[in-house]
Amino acid sequence: MPIAVYTLGTAVFALGTSEFMLSGLLPEIARDMDVTIPQAGLLISAFAIGMVVGAPLLAVATLRLPRRTTLITLISVFGLGQIAGALAPTYEILFASRVISALACAGFWAVGAAVAIATVELGQRARAMAVMIGGLSVANVLGVPAGAFLGEHLGWRSAFWAVALSSAVALVGVVTLIPRIPLPERKPELRRELAIYKDRAVWLQIALIALAAGGVFCAFSYLAPLLTDVAGLDSGWVPWVLGLFGVGALIGTTVGGRIADAHLFGVMFSGIAASTLFLCAFALFASSAVAVVGLAFLLGFSAFYTAPALNARMFNVAGAAPTLAGATTTAAFNLGNTGGPWLGGAVIDADFGYRSPAWAGAAMTVTALGVAYAALRVQRSRGAASVRVAGHVAGSSEPAVDRAAL
Repeated sequence: MPIAVYTLGTAVFALGTSEFMLSGLLPEIARDMDVTIPQAGLLISAFAIGMVVGAPLLAVATLRLPRRTTLITLISVFGLGQIAGALAPTYEILFASRVISALACAGFWAVGAAVAIATVELGQRARAMAVMIGGLSVANVLGVPAGAFLGEHLGWRSAFWAVALSSAVALVGVVTLIPRIPLPERKPELRRELAIYKDRAVWLQIALIALAAGGVFCAFSYLAPLLTDVAGLDSGWVPWVLGLFGVGALIGTTVGGRIADAHLFGVMFSGIAASTLFLCAFALFASSAVAVVGLAFLLGFSAFYTAPALNARMFNVAGAAPTLAGATTTAAFNLGNTGGPWLGGAVIDADFGYRSPAWAGAAMTVTALGVAYAALRVQRSRGAASVRVAGHVAGSSEPAVDRAAL
């Protein structure tokens, strides 16, 4: 992998830490801001909403700008958003800082993914995305637990200051290690890029990503109260269990990234099915501390094992618009990260308890499996049609079967 890809993965560490660290800080934020835990959970959704809106918006706005300059600007704005969050005197200002940070984060993801894909061969797309997502996995191994540890001992604001420092380090890396990337000879055309949204395969992939991600983070967003109130663990265990989730995520990303280029649908089906199983187990065995700790690792593995395939397939079906493909993938993941925590908070507010987000998440991932099957059928039908056309031209009537899909 080119050094630029690893640099982007390093920057993603700061982005991912900020995005997911609130799952270990909700009780502290709720107490300090005098709001309920579900209301504090909306800060997670606020970040995700900013990502959903910001990814396509900033991708379009920066379509003809130099990509390196765009990355530098976005990581700078993101770092300033972390400082604003650390200083926020009210819940409303904290909420606004999360949205602003998310807009910058979304733009960085969209442009960064396009840069990563552009630097590798077609058969290495999933591996390149695995390196970027690896930054997210390391964030779950180190950044998120460290944020929870800081929140426990120095207050939740210290976690925001730590992410601001990480953002400064990422800025130095982008400035020094990512080369100037020339714009393509043919200038990007917005109309041509937007044409990808006429393709039903793109919309199926959006739905698939949103449901798969939403199902996992419906439960993960409320992991801290589940551990303390249901499993009976001391709050000091929360950083360690979050770290275990991150270890699973890092291993899952590595494994999934290595096999997804050859078996996109196989990875998606097996990973989402495993997540469904683990979410159901979370709900059934939530009162067992040993089971919950083990399942946190397994859920991290299954969720991030699937992620490189979900990313790479979007670039395959929307290859004519690489920048918007990256933006659309980012938006799709964060549709799930918005809807999942919202649904988890809704079932908690309905007095179904802290087990209920796991059941709700499993319902989302089961739906994702249905969408994956529909996407596979579309791919097979298109593959068969293209081979029939080629066979007609060549004078052959040999039928074809799309075996590469699995």
